[in-house]
Parts: sequence; C-alpha cells; structure tokens
Amino acid sequence: MTTSTAARPQSLDPVLPAPGGGETLGQVLRDRLRRIRKGDVGGLSVYFGLVLVWVVFQLVNGRFLSDDNLHNLARQISYGGVISLGVVMVLLIGEVDLSVGSVCGFGAAVLAVLVQKGGVNPYLGILATVVAGGAVGALQGFIRTRMNVPSFIVTLGGLLLFLGVQLRLLGKTGTILFPFGGAISQLEGRSLAPAIGYVVAAVAVLCFLVTALLGRRRRLRVGLPAAQPGLVAAKVIALAVVLFVVFWELNRAIGVPVALVIFLALVVFFWFLITQTRYGQRVRAVGGNAEAARRAGINVDRIRVSVFAISGAMAAAGGVLAASYVGAASQDLGGSTLLLYSIAAAVIGGTSLFGGRGSAWSAAIGWLVIGSIYNGMYLLNLVSDLQYMVIGAVLVAAVVVDSVSRRRSTTT
Repeated sequence: MTTSTAARPQSLDPVLPAPGGGETLGQVLRDRLRRIRKGDVGGLSVYFGLVLVWVVFQLVNGRFLSDDNLHNLARQISYGGVISLGVVMVLLIGEVDLSVGSVCGFGAAVLAVLVQKGGVNPYLGILATVVAGGAVGALQGFIRTRMNVPSFIVTLGGLLLFLGVQLRLLGKTGTILFPFGGAISQLEGRSLAPAIGYVVAAVAVLCFLVTALLGRRRRLRVGLPAAQPGLVAAKVIALAVVLFVVFWELNRAIGVPVALVIFLALVVFFWFLITQTRYGQRVRAVGGNAEAARRAGINVDRIRVSVFAISGAMAAAGGVLAASYVGAASQDLGGSTLLLYSIAAAVIGGTSLFGGRGSAWSAAIGWLVIGSIYNGMYLLNLVSDLQYMVIGAVLVAAVVVDSVSRRRSTTT
C-alpha cells in the first residue's frame, strides 16, 4: 500500500509520539514516583547500581575515587563508548551488529597503513578510516535489507571477514606502532588545560540549552505539546552541575582527557539526532513497529542501511581512539571482550533489545558501569573470571529490568 508524499509528515506522529509533551517538572517527578511505587524503576536501576559499585569499591580500596584513577577511568571508557553509540542506533531499529569489534580493529589497521606506511596526513587518515567503516557498515546493511538475511548472520560473517582483513593489513609482524607524541597518540594521551576544560563544559551546557529551546519552539509552532520551561531549566541545571563536578575532579588530576571530550561531543550529537530530528523519529518508529512505519511512508530499508553505516563508522572511530590509547594497531585490538562489552554497555545503560527505545546516554552510563567494575576489580587484583561473572550478572539483570518494564508498560 502506498501513501502520498503530502500525507507522510502527519502520519509519523501516530507511529511514535514524541516524548515529554507538555509536562512540568512536578508532573515528571510525580509520574516517576508513581512508577517506582509500582515496582517499575526503569532507567533508575542503572544509576542505583552505579552508586552501589562506587561505594563498595571506595570502601574496599580508597584509591578508587582518587583523581588519578578517575582520569584513567575516563580514558578507558572513551573508545568503547564511541563504539556503543553505533550499537545503540542498531538496537533502536531492533537489529544487532556483531561486527563492531572486528570493524574497530579493521579501522585501526587502515589508519596505521595509511598514516605510518602511506605517509598520509593523520587527520586525513582518521577521516578516511571513519569513511571506510561507514562503507563496510552500509554494505552489511544493504545485504540485510536487499537479500533479507538476518542481521545476526550478516554481521557474524562481517566479524570474521573484517578480522581477516585486519590481520592481512597488519602483515606478519601483527603490529604497527604510532610514534609517541604524534597526532594519533595525542587523541588519548593529551588532556585539556583546566580553563579550557571549564570553557568546553560551559559551551556544552549552552548548546544543550539552545537545542532544548529550539526543539520546544518547533513543537509549539506545529501544535504539538512541549516541555514546560521549568522542566527545561531543571535539565540544564542538572547537566551543568554534573559537568562541573566531573571536570573539576579531572582537573585536579592532569586535566580533562581529549578522548573524553570527543566521546561526550558525540553523545550530545547522537542525542540530538535521535530525539530532535525527523530522522531520529523515523529510526525509533522502525524499531517500534517496522510494518507500521512502512505503511506511514517511511523508507524502512533506507533507514536500516543508514543505521548500519553509522554503526560501522562509529566502530572505526572507536578503533582510532583504541589505537591511540595503546599506541599501536595490533592483532588484539578489537578482539577479546570488546564486542560483548559494547553491546552490554548499551543494554545496561537502558537501550532496549526489543527496539524502539534507547538513548545516546545509554552508551555513556553503560560503559561507566562496566568500566567502573573492571577498574575496581583491577585495583583489587581480582582475577578475570570473577570480572566476567560480575559483568555478566549485571547484563542479565539489566535485560530482566528492561523486560519487566516493557511488560508493565503494556499492561498499564
């Protein structure tokens, strides 16, 4: 069944209503308390869990919340968080991308070959690497849509394929080093001066405020309910307080890591893309009900291909930051548990495995939980088998909370 072009904009709203229409701060708080009393804690569970993890590790080892350790934690979660942003997009449409770990290693290998062997300008090399990741992601999305092959199978094949390409590019040595102090190593190794860090935080808060006000104005102009000024102000103040505290703590060490700034900038960009644009609305609509989205005039195949392209690009970008973190492109980069942690972080952070629900902030909070557990256990010299068990239990708990919350929302 086809619909006319003129009818498409109006038909999008019934597919996925925009959140937060007309709510005040008091209404939001009362609604949240009502849900908690009914046992539906929703996304609050991950914040409770994070606080619990921090309290336990700080009591056991007083170094956990030290300035230096928090600085290391911020660096450690940055490249994995970038990868998880792409995973969030894929999960939003109800698909899965198992190739992100291999594409991460593939991206690092492409960057090393271009910059170290080919003599390409490092920044052009980074751009080419991200474009290459987007291209391989788009290829997988094309196979998924045109050949109607499940994304699980397509990306599982991609996992093996791009792992092989990574090994071939790195050659017999299996490692290509980046010079210490070079442009690539500076991405993870450099920190901002304290004054610049606070300026970056102020700019981030200002951008959030402008975006929220423009979004509110746009919704009112088309006759849709919009968040009340008090609710917008509360969100802006909360963001300002969080950023100030985080940047203040990091500045007490050696400054805010450049990699963390890059990651947070991408989080804000994807938050805007998902929540404030028509493209983001269509992505969530496809994840909520692909057939209804198609009948509403959305090109579902095009959305899927574009989302897989974004996932590939973010995986390659994560490879750039990972190579900067270790100072080399190696055979081990992108392997081991990176794929599992990248998907787990998105789910732990609140992105639904069933599609249609999630946020760019899921990648940040999810990796903060995983990174905190890993970092705390490392400080306690605990063996890796216990780390896997704890993170696996946290992941299962997050999925259970998601399933219960979804079931409660459908019955109330």
